[in-house]
Amino acid sequence: MSTGPNRILDEFAKLMTDAAGAAQGVRREVEAAFKAQAEKVLNGMDVVQRDEFEAVREMALKARAENKKLEHRIAELEAKLGGGTKDAPVAAPKTASKRRPQK
Repeated sequence: MSTGPNRILDEFAKLMTDAAGAAQGVRREVEAAFKAQAEKVLNGMDVVQRDEFEAVREMALKARAENKKLEHRIAELEAKLGGGTKDAPVAAPKTASKRRPQK
């Protein structure tokens, strides 16, 4: 065992190391409690999680791209059928009506 000032410094260093370890433990506990409380508040507010938001966003982007593609295809088909404009719907072709024989 060491005696004198070295022992005092060793004990002080050990005390500071233990205090730092305890502070880290308290910090982790406070972070966990804060995170749990924040999740509880957010769940009560019916807030969407980030990953769910991103999934729906990707679906919306795909749907928008598909709509643009279909819009372009419809315009091409309307042009082939007789030059219908984009704003005005093309009239359905007229078919011969079948008359019922009168009795």
